[in-house]
Amino acid sequence: MADTMQGLKRTHYCGEVTEAVIGSEVVVSGWVQRARNLGNLIFIDLRDRSGVVQLAFGDKTDRAIFEKAAGVRGEYVLMAKGVLRRRESVNKEIKTGEVEIEVTDLRVLAKSETPPFEIVDNTNVKEELRLKYRYLDLRRSPMQQALMARHRIVKIARDYFDKNDFVEIETPVLIKSTPEGARDYLVPSRVHPGEFYALPQSPQLYKQLLMLSGYDRYMQVARCFRDEDLRADRQPEFTQIDIEMSFVDEEDVMTMNEGFIKKVFHEVLGVEVQTPFRRMPYDEAMSRYGVDKPDTRFGLELCDLTDLLKNTEFKVFAGATAEGYSVRGINVKGAAATLTRKEIDKLTDFVKTYRAKGLAFTRFTADGVSSSFEKFLTEDEVKAIHERMGAEEGDVLLIVADKNKVVFDSLGALRNHLAKMLHLYEEGTFDFLWVTDFPLFEYDEEEGRWVAMHHPFTSPKLSDVDKLLSDPGHTYARAYDIVLNGVELGGGSIRISDPEIQQKMFEAIGLTDEQAQERFGFLLNAFKYGVPPHGGMAYGLDRLVMLMLGKDSIKEVIAFPKVQNASDLMTDCPSPVDQKDLDVLHIRVQDDK
Repeated sequence: MADTMQGLKRTHYCGEVTEAVIGSEVVVSGWVQRARNLGNLIFIDLRDRSGVVQLAFGDKTDRAIFEKAAGVRGEYVLMAKGVLRRRESVNKEIKTGEVEIEVTDLRVLAKSETPPFEIVDNTNVKEELRLKYRYLDLRRSPMQQALMARHRIVKIARDYFDKNDFVEIETPVLIKSTPEGARDYLVPSRVHPGEFYALPQSPQLYKQLLMLSGYDRYMQVARCFRDEDLRADRQPEFTQIDIEMSFVDEEDVMTMNEGFIKKVFHEVLGVEVQTPFRRMPYDEAMSRYGVDKPDTRFGLELCDLTDLLKNTEFKVFAGATAEGYSVRGINVKGAAATLTRKEIDKLTDFVKTYRAKGLAFTRFTADGVSSSFEKFLTEDEVKAIHERMGAEEGDVLLIVADKNKVVFDSLGALRNHLAKMLHLYEEGTFDFLWVTDFPLFEYDEEEGRWVAMHHPFTSPKLSDVDKLLSDPGHTYARAYDIVLNGVELGGGSIRISDPEIQQKMFEAIGLTDEQAQERFGFLLNAFKYGVPPHGGMAYGLDRLVMLMLGKDSIKEVIAFPKVQNASDLMTDCPSPVDQKDLDVLHIRVQDDK
C-alpha cells in the first residue's frame, strides 16, 4: 500500500529550492528522474514542472527511510521533507545544482512500471510512441515549458486586449453549417432527426453580429474545427486569438495587433520587435517570392523570364509563354559546389510534388558551364537569361516553366527548401511582414466558379466595388495577413457592412438569393438594423507558440494533438459506437466493404 501525504504539505517546487533557502526545512514532491545507489549513499533526482532537485540519503539518514529510498525506481511519485544544504559536487547544468535536500522523511505516494521510453529532455523516440503515451511525454521539460509558455501568451493576450477595452465573449460551438471554404465537422441532432449542427471553423459570423449588437470591441480565445488534410502547422481542432473592432479601418486593426505582438514577444522572449511592420502587396509577394506568405530573411527571389522566351523554339519554354503560363527561375548564388547534379535531381523530385513537370538548371563552375536546357536556345536567349538573373561563376540557375500557379507553388516552396538546406538565414530571428491587397476572389477550376479567397464577408476595396460582378478576377480585398518567417500567423479584413454589397458578393460566388437566404439569412436580416463599419483578425495560437519557441510542428505546443489522419493515438479515436447510440441519432453507417 502506498504512503499518504498526511502530515506533510509541499513548501516549494523542486526548481525553487535554491541557495537562498539553504539551512531551511523544505517539503518537495514530484517524479523520480533517476536514482543512484552508491551503497552507503543514495541520490534521487526529483522532478516537477519547475525543474529538478537532488535528494540525498547517507549515514545520518534514518535506516527505514534509507531502505525505502533504496527501493525507489524511475517515475515513482515521492514527497520528501528535509533540510536544504550545499552540494559537494556542483551541477552547473540545472538551476538547483548548488544545493541538495538531506532527507528526513520520505513518502512513496505511487509506484510506476518501467515507462516505454525514458523521460528525458532530448529524446529520440519516434513521435508515434510519444503520442501514444502522451501523458508520459508531457512530463518532459520541453513539453512542460512549451505548454506553460502557451498559457502565458494567452494571459498576455487577455490582459492586452482588456486594457484596450475589448470584451471577451464566448460564441457557440454548435452552429449552423454554412459550407463555404473548408469542410465542416458535423454533429447530428437527436431531437431534430436528419438535421445537423456544425462545429465552428471560426467565430466569424457571430463576432460580426456582436459588432452589430454594439459591443464595439470583442475578443475570444476560440476553439475552432476544420475537417481538412493535416500538415505540420495544421490540426483538425485548433485555437484562435480572435478579435473584432467597430468604427475602424485597416490601419486601426493592424496597429492594434502590432502592439499585441510587440508586447507578447517582449514579455515571453525578451525580444524587442520593431514596429510598424513592413508591408507588401499580394501581387508583389507572388512576383518576388512565389507565395503570399514570403520568408524575407533571405534572397532567392523569383526572376520572370517569360518575355525573353516568347519567340523561343524550345518547346518546353515556348508552351509556357501562353496566357496564364510563365517561365521563372531563381539564382542560388555561390551554390554550384553544393548543388551537384545529384542534388539537383533531388530538387527536381521536390518540385514535382508541386506538379511541376521538371526543373531546368545551369551550373557555373570554375570548370565551365553545364546546363540541362541552354543547348536548345539561341546564344541571344542564353545571354539574356544570364544577364537578367545576374549569373556568375559559382551560381546555379533553377527554372520552372508551367501554369503560373504551378510555377509559383513550386519555386516558392523550393526557395524555402533551399534556404533551410543551405542555412541562408539566422536561426532565432523574427521577420514580420504584413501582406496586403489580396485578390477578393480566386477561381476554382473543379467547381467552375469564383470563390472568396478569404471568406465571403471580406469587403472589396472601395475602388473595386463596381467590379464585383463584371470583373471579379481583378477585384481586390481590404484584407491583410500577418506573416512571420514565411508562416501565416494570422489574417483578417475589413468586413462588408453594406447589405447591397453583401448580396453582390454572394451573387459573385454563385449563390442564388434563395441559397444566400438559406445559409446566411440570419446575417442578412440582422444587416437591416444598422451595421457599423467593422473589421478584425484572428491569430493561430498554436502557430504563434510554435514560431516563438522555434518548434517544427504545432504538435510540440499542443497538449493532446492528432496525427496526420486526424486520429488520437493515445485514446484510439475516432472509434466505432454502439448501434443503439446511432439509432437514437437516426444514423445508419454504410458498409463500404
